[in-house]
Amino acid sequence: MSDDLLRCSPRVAAALQNGRPVVALETTVVTHGLPAPDGVRTALLMEEAVRALGAEPATIGVLEGRVLVGMTHDELERLAATPRVAKLNLSNLASCLATAAAGSTTVAATLAVAHRAGIRVFATGGIGGVHRHAELSGDVSADLVALARYPLAVVCAGAKAVLDLPRTVEMLETLGVPILGYATDAFPAFYRRSSGLPVDARYDDVPTLARAVRMHARLGLSTGLVVANPVPEADQLPEDAYERALQGAQEQADRAGVRGRAVTPFLLEHLRQATAGTSVAVNRALLLNNARLAAQLAAALEHEARSGR
Repeated sequence: MSDDLLRCSPRVAAALQNGRPVVALETTVVTHGLPAPDGVRTALLMEEAVRALGAEPATIGVLEGRVLVGMTHDELERLAATPRVAKLNLSNLASCLATAAAGSTTVAATLAVAHRAGIRVFATGGIGGVHRHAELSGDVSADLVALARYPLAVVCAGAKAVLDLPRTVEMLETLGVPILGYATDAFPAFYRRSSGLPVDARYDDVPTLARAVRMHARLGLSTGLVVANPVPEADQLPEDAYERALQGAQEQADRAGVRGRAVTPFLLEHLRQATAGTSVAVNRALLLNNARLAAQLAAALEHEARSGR
């Protein structure tokens, strides 16, 4: 990505130049993941949470043919107000820039941009993965490809609950992307703390987690890492409500023939309606929880680097 296409905000540029911790944040949460005006509000709360722990947030999006790393409040509002804003991944990022359109970055696009900018830690809600019935549709998120390509630590509450989680975990292993559980032995299920699937390793404190992330880099393993951070116990969806809403969402998507990039927003909206908005509150809670851990991890990694470990 050439420098004329990428603009770091002064705060992000200064933090990177001075070796201060920086956390990348995506923008599909603003335009597709949460209903307006919750998206912008939550993005700003995530930035505040990162700054409160001594790191600099770098919210990434596209406006007027430029990739912005560290968006202002006004730029976030403009992005959120754009009709039919593009949901950007690795396949359509270039076309969006070429036409000077607006776009919000998925996990995949955010990983690509953050890596180019020199950022090592990224906080999101949940990664994409292998969709249910992928054996028929072939629908596998570009997030997995990006995780295999860009060496960032991605702090998330597992993968989106609407996905085929066993196949997603298996694909991560195939791609060489380790799953590091933070205070958990199980891969989270986004709205629930556990999917019942094991993580590759568990770490109960941030400095030890940071050493594992740094060792991955020192070995020259060029993949990213998934840092699995379960939603706080008090905020998770009750199991019965979760199962009912999830089943209903999948059945509606199947009947409507929803495919491709439209699947996840469709399912999340159905879950919001089926849970009377509770799923939105859970989503907000896990996003903030991930932002806090990412800030702590970024700070610990900078400390490790300065110590020469």
